[in-house]
Amino acid sequence: MSAMFRSFSSFNYRVWFIGALVSNVGQWMQSTAQSWVVLTQLTDNDAAAMGVTMALQFAPPLLLVSVTGYVADRFDRRKLLLITQGLLMALAIALGVLLLTDVMTLPMMYAFALGFGIVAAFDNPARQAFVSDLVTRENASNAVALNAASFNGARMIGPAAAGVLIVAFGSGWVFLINAITFIGMGIALFLIRPHELIPRVAGASRGGLAAGFRYVSKRPDLLVVFLIVFLLGAFGLNFPIYASTMALEFGHGADGFGLLSSILAIGSLSGALMAARRDRARLRVVIFATGGFGVASLISAFMPSYWLYAGLLVFIGFAIVTTLTTANGYVQTTTDPALRGRVLALYMAVLMGGTPLGAPFIGWIADAFGPRVAITVGAAAGIIACLFGLIWMIASGRLHRSERRRFLLTIDETRSLTVVPPVEPAEFSDEVAATTPIRTEKKRLD
Repeated sequence: MSAMFRSFSSFNYRVWFIGALVSNVGQWMQSTAQSWVVLTQLTDNDAAAMGVTMALQFAPPLLLVSVTGYVADRFDRRKLLLITQGLLMALAIALGVLLLTDVMTLPMMYAFALGFGIVAAFDNPARQAFVSDLVTRENASNAVALNAASFNGARMIGPAAAGVLIVAFGSGWVFLINAITFIGMGIALFLIRPHELIPRVAGASRGGLAAGFRYVSKRPDLLVVFLIVFLLGAFGLNFPIYASTMALEFGHGADGFGLLSSILAIGSLSGALMAARRDRARLRVVIFATGGFGVASLISAFMPSYWLYAGLLVFIGFAIVTTLTTANGYVQTTTDPALRGRVLALYMAVLMGGTPLGAPFIGWIADAFGPRVAITVGAAAGIIACLFGLIWMIASGRLHRSERRRFLLTIDETRSLTVVPPVEPAEFSDEVAATTPIRTEKKRLD
């Protein structure tokens, strides 16, 4: 099996990947339909209302971070995911029925968005941490990247399919079809062999969320990652607003909006597969890919036609997924496994918690000044995030001039990370030991 797909050697991961792919297609269909319903059925092209909907859906991971990470570390993640997936399925059915019976209102949609967000707040950290339970440590980064490939492969299908279904049959059916796709994930979770899961670290639930905060606060590299994903999550990742308003600007309907999302996924899938080829996740890839996202987004804001704008989305998708996949893999593979659930909950809270701040603001800008100005703001966030990362690399001494080649800048691979001891010193694992400085090794995780 090629290095790109090495995680497929695990039966549990193969089952998980197939179930996640089916479920992800439905999730992308629902996301597209929800944005379009708010923009065109419940309002008169009100991008600000879309921003509020996104804010309500992404606020719970931030507000509930004090418990969601602890729950992901304390309880059986497979059983927890069965519960959260079932609840998401029930919400999708209810939303679809209300749309088909023509009784849905904007306040009701806001309530559903909040409901989806509350359940997702528990689902996301458990799902992210569960990936590391399925494969060995050396394959964890590859598994995260393949997970992103599944997510973005589904993005190539889901939005375009949703656009066609909305035009042909109405938006309500899209939510009901999404509800059916949750069955795929449920079957996968039942088929997974519990005895083949990677054993959990003893004492993983001790210390509460405060232990996660203390751990991250003493890892400057993680703080840089968190800052980058916060800026991207708040201002750069508002694709439903950008794509839907640009589709309207170019005179296209729901099918044009869905197609833009699918074209974005072409680059996203490429970025995820490239990440899967790398032997490990490196911080410098996160920083440089963030800058690439900012530059590509800035250029896209000036595109004069639908197809030229769509073409730039391929590069935007590649850059943003390279950033987020590498950042996720870096956090997972360099974090003490006893604290992984809590650190990932913080990561997801930072990534998704920026949306309640940024999405309404971006929606207001799109309404007041047009979508091109809104996209420019998102591009600026990416460029600023990249600059923060570069400044940290220089200040920390990791970026320096080569002594042999006058104009060559290189990354110092010999500087070690500062790692906080795990919750239980007696349970100091091989995974944590791998990130602890060793004088004889000329290698570090960045």
